[in-house]
Amino acid sequence: MSEETFKSIAALEKLINYDFTDKSLLVEALTHPSFVNESGGKVRQDNQRLEFLGDAVVGLVLSHDLFSRFPDSREGELTKLRASLVDEASLAILARAIDLGAHLKLGRGEERSGGRTKPSLLADAYEALLAAVYLDGGIEPAAAIIKSHFASFMEKRNIRTSGRDFKTEFQELAHRLRSLAPRYLLQGVSGPDHQRIFSVAVFIGEEFMGEGLAKSKKEAEQAAAEQGIAFLKKSSRP
Repeated sequence: MSEETFKSIAALEKLINYDFTDKSLLVEALTHPSFVNESGGKVRQDNQRLEFLGDAVVGLVLSHDLFSRFPDSREGELTKLRASLVDEASLAILARAIDLGAHLKLGRGEERSGGRTKPSLLADAYEALLAAVYLDGGIEPAAAIIKSHFASFMEKRNIRTSGRDFKTEFQELAHRLRSLAPRYLLQGVSGPDHQRIFSVAVFIGEEFMGEGLAKSKKEAEQAAAEQGIAFLKKSSRP
């Protein structure tokens, strides 16, 4: 293992508060297929198998948590709620929170195309990372990391089960506190055609209130409005 790789995995271990016994599992989780393809046979294993397992690990932990949190919710409601938590946009946000992109091993082509910031690539690597933790230490440390990382998302989805319309609520709050209507701006669209991720920012006047990421512009606006509500309520406190 090179000194650069050793330093990278040590930094990532600190960020997730977990020390791997088998460091090779973490290296594998960080290895994108493009790196393997350009290694000339020196590297044989990318993170796709771990991604497959990580998807199941995350699903199991969150399913159990949702089952406990919402005892009155039906199966269909729980399924939708889980899907909203493990979508690409959410996983990419969590990956960015631990600066996962900076630690990935990418091929030169993927590096040049901005692979370290691609939502789909980050989401896949995040699932692979959690699978590596599971294989190295079992379900307990993996579940601890998942629950810790998803805490804010769980809180938000808990609110959303009440069926609130955040855009309408934010507009009413903005009129009451600022006498202005919110303004939504599309910041960008990323990902392939079948997995578009929309980024929408919301402003009151020229002041930034929040940003949302989702699979549709409408959902991204709702997510941005939810952030805007929290921002206005916090800023209006005496």
